[in-house]
Amino acid sequence: MWKVKYGAGTEDPHLFSTNNFLGRQIFEFDPNAGTPEKRAQVEDARQNFYRNRYKVKPCSDHIWRLQMLRENNFKQTIPQVKVEDGEEITFQKADAAMRRSMNFWSALQSPHGHWPAENAGVMFYIPPLVFCMYISGTIDTVFNEHHKREMLWYMYCHQNEDGGWGLHIEGPSMMMCTVLNYLAMRILGEGPDGGLDNACARARKWILDNGGAMGSGSWGKTWMAILGVYEWDGCNPMPPEFWFYPSVVPLHPSKMFCHCRLTFMPMSYLYGRKFVGAITPLIQQFREEIYNEPYKNIKWSKMRHVCAKADNYYPHGSVQRLLWDIVYYIGESVINTWPFN
Repeated sequence: MWKVKYGAGTEDPHLFSTNNFLGRQIFEFDPNAGTPEKRAQVEDARQNFYRNRYKVKPCSDHIWRLQMLRENNFKQTIPQVKVEDGEEITFQKADAAMRRSMNFWSALQSPHGHWPAENAGVMFYIPPLVFCMYISGTIDTVFNEHHKREMLWYMYCHQNEDGGWGLHIEGPSMMMCTVLNYLAMRILGEGPDGGLDNACARARKWILDNGGAMGSGSWGKTWMAILGVYEWDGCNPMPPEFWFYPSVVPLHPSKMFCHCRLTFMPMSYLYGRKFVGAITPLIQQFREEIYNEPYKNIKWSKMRHVCAKADNYYPHGSVQRLLWDIVYYIGESVINTWPFN
């Protein structure tokens, strides 16, 4: 059973903290934790969430709340307050409702004084982590069977009815997140037609029915190129040389929104190196599964401006396309020629 652990990290030589890991919490798997009744309660909560996943998308930290309320021996002693339509809200009822909520939330407060909560919702966080572990050859070292099972469970729970995944757990299916999660499921051990309720087969059908993986957005194409299931020639340029320009330049990358800036900086380095992980038999299978035509026949340079309708929130204008083409055909040639290289 998974349990929350607070202040974890002191035993890890690779982690450090200036406040003794105050406020840090992780989930650890303990096969011997809890009684059979408690484990059954947790499993029932998991299955209930899966059955209702299309109606209620957030998990509400339900398993963590079960643990905290159980450890604190929580019992709600204040009766529930009900106010009918048109009824006057009295001070006594408002006071009782407030005290009832304070009683509940105080039982959920961690020993460190904070309230832990899931920091998730975006559906392109887990796949890149899985890709990095796979490329570096450490996936079975870093992730045990319980980690892999929970990551797969998270993907199952947030897969949309049509087989795809959205940008976030509430979003409609889009190519980038569907491709990334499909590849992550396959790397984590699911077969082409595996997964709970045919998760992989449904995801692949959505990908192919919507034009294939080349319709992914720029970040998706970058991660696929790094993994080896897409070619760098099919990506719009991200020259690392842009970062060498003086910061006074109007379009300097450092002026981008922080989340974009911190993403494009390492991506531009990998783009400059044209880094590609090892082409394993599994990667070769991916190349055959996510495209509607043979991988070797795809004209990658023509894929730069291809974007699936579901991903194309803000279509590129002709001027923007022209700028990309200038950098791609002219800028790249100059940068890769002596003495600029």
